[in-house]
Amino acid sequence: MRKLALAVISAVALAGIGLTAAKAQAPAWPNRAVRLIVPYAAGGNVDVAARILAEKLQQELGQPFVIENKPGAGGLLGSETVAKADPDGYTLLIGANGPILFAPEMGTRRAYEWRRDFIPISTLTLTPLALQIHPDLPAKTLAEFLALVRTRQPPLTMASPGPGTTNHLLSELMQSKLGVKWMTVQYRGNAPATNDLVGGHVQFNLDQISVALPFLKDNRTRALAVTGPARLAELPDVPTFTELGYPEFDGQTFTGLMAPARTPEPIIARLHQAVIKVLNDPAVKSRFNALGAQSAPMTQDQFRAYLEKEDQTWIPLIRSLNIRSE
Repeated sequence: MRKLALAVISAVALAGIGLTAAKAQAPAWPNRAVRLIVPYAAGGNVDVAARILAEKLQQELGQPFVIENKPGAGGLLGSETVAKADPDGYTLLIGANGPILFAPEMGTRRAYEWRRDFIPISTLTLTPLALQIHPDLPAKTLAEFLALVRTRQPPLTMASPGPGTTNHLLSELMQSKLGVKWMTVQYRGNAPATNDLVGGHVQFNLDQISVALPFLKDNRTRALAVTGPARLAELPDVPTFTELGYPEFDGQTFTGLMAPARTPEPIIARLHQAVIKVLNDPAVKSRFNALGAQSAPMTQDQFRAYLEKEDQTWIPLIRSLNIRSE
């Protein structure tokens, strides 16, 4: 009996040593370069935000964070790459409203679904939109603008940077809720849409502050309202839609970090902790502000709730209008 007891004790001890050794040999994350997939071309706001984050994460976690730009199909191609990647923490997505929420709904096939295929880590930035008009339009306030919309013939024209963008969807939501109509002209991106607004070929648009601000400061356009919870420091005299009585018109462009589903929780926890530290860095906040964006750290639950709210606001609108990607 004594020999049996000693054998059992020895076996348990050896097992414990084996588990400790296995744990010691398990590679810590990250122990090699991490890919950050950006589903847009280089140079845009999402790409620049990703590069700011990558630089700081490399400093924080001691391994390279390498940006890979994979544009196409409204962000579908790059996002699908991450959805199908090994869930080992070495391939992550930095996406926005379009790639994460809109593109799967508007595409010819549902390549992924954010609830099923991704783990939300945190939002990175939020960028408000401004309703801006050509200076020749005789409206100084949102109320005056809406009065013009209701009476002007032919209808006012609005420049959209493309079907299914936040700008386009906010425009459609406003028409639906207010019972008004204007003519929407679709462009291929913010730059040509804004150029035509400045040139007087269209009367107004809804544009990201990051794009609109230089034109507003030069008085080439005039802002009547902005989205978001508070007035912007850059435009202190421009009221928010909320304070004007339209809290439902709160479209903003977000950027966010996502990991493939089934990525181990210890990796997610470490990544989230590092990202929040980076987003709270005053130097990072300043760099985002220079882009017209605001640093927006969230817990995972907060980010998931934010995505749910955005999904419930915009996906029914996409379906009702039958918006499809080109």
